[in-house]
Amino acid sequence: MTDRDSTPSRSGGIRRRAARPGAVAVIAVAALLAFAAVAFATNSPFIGPFSTSTTITTTVPTNGDLNPYGIVTVPRSIGHLVAGDLLISNFNDSGNNQGEGTTLVEIPPDSADLAAGNAPVFATIDAGHLPGPCPGGVGLTTALSVLPNGYVVVGSLPTSDGKPDSVAAGCLIVLNPWGRPVETIAGGAIDGPWDMTAVSQGPVTTLFVTSVLPNIGATQASTAIVVRLRLLTIPGVRPIPFDEDVIGTGFPARTDQAALVIGPTGVALGRNGDLYVADTLGNRIAAIPDALHRMFPFPNGGLTVSSANFLNAPLGMTLAPNGDILTANGGDGYIVETAPGGTQLVRQGADLANGAGALFGLTVAPTGNGVYFVDDGDNTLRLLH
Repeated sequence: MTDRDSTPSRSGGIRRRAARPGAVAVIAVAALLAFAAVAFATNSPFIGPFSTSTTITTTVPTNGDLNPYGIVTVPRSIGHLVAGDLLISNFNDSGNNQGEGTTLVEIPPDSADLAAGNAPVFATIDAGHLPGPCPGGVGLTTALSVLPNGYVVVGSLPTSDGKPDSVAAGCLIVLNPWGRPVETIAGGAIDGPWDMTAVSQGPVTTLFVTSVLPNIGATQASTAIVVRLRLLTIPGVRPIPFDEDVIGTGFPARTDQAALVIGPTGVALGRNGDLYVADTLGNRIAAIPDALHRMFPFPNGGLTVSSANFLNAPLGMTLAPNGDILTANGGDGYIVETAPGGTQLVRQGADLANGAGALFGLTVAPTGNGVYFVDDGDNTLRLLH
């Protein structure tokens, strides 16, 4: 079923030079063509044609880890990573304790539907043998990226008993292409890394990380931040962090008995340079302008791009090929497509049977013929197509 928002998209005026009379017709035709293109884009959202949700396979490995959170497509083959495979992080252990999952599974998109316990493992991370500090241990979050040099960065927001009272600051864990941890990034603004996106420009990769635990106190409420972390990513050399800045503040966050932590989750860098953030508690999509270059934090949770309506506690986020924003609702089983201007274009049911709590991370299929997503409701990798 497809629902559409009839709210017209916003447009801005453009200052033009005076045209010669002979050029008026050309300008008029160009304007009509531009208008038609915009109208077509608005009426043809990327996920509009997708109405089928297919289970690919389980995300549960041999050790029984549950609750798949992060998902990313492997861009190229190197080490044990195979181009086109889906790399997925698990947040819970086999006893369903949150913040104690230690595995990354790597699933080919053409996998047979395996039984739970047979998901192929890329890495199992032992908190007792990390190459650097990671306060609290290992509990892998939605923060997951594969860097251009084949190294993998995954966030850890750990607990000792699966309960909110034991959450710890965690870290970012860097693994080589064979799945071995080679360094950690901890301390400073990295305090409960919850989600992440990566953008590369030559030898420099920029990570944007939501950090949800700053200032958690007796009230168990907080204001989360967004951190920009730059890495030198040279082939054959482990990443070298060289710059860290807080670029956004004031996002609502809190601990929660059922969800452990609720705070800003999905992040994606738009074509206009804005960093979009899924503000889960605020039930909105926010934006931090000029995210790559800004010198000071944008306060008060950024600018509101879109809120309410189809959105229902947005969690995972990615960009569609047309530049629209795709978000996975935590409050129901829908994926929502929103134009950068804020118009909510369409929502499609990804898992209406499990509903609330089923959806988390998502990524567009490399072929553009669907959206892969992790399903917490039954611990599977699925495809909306």
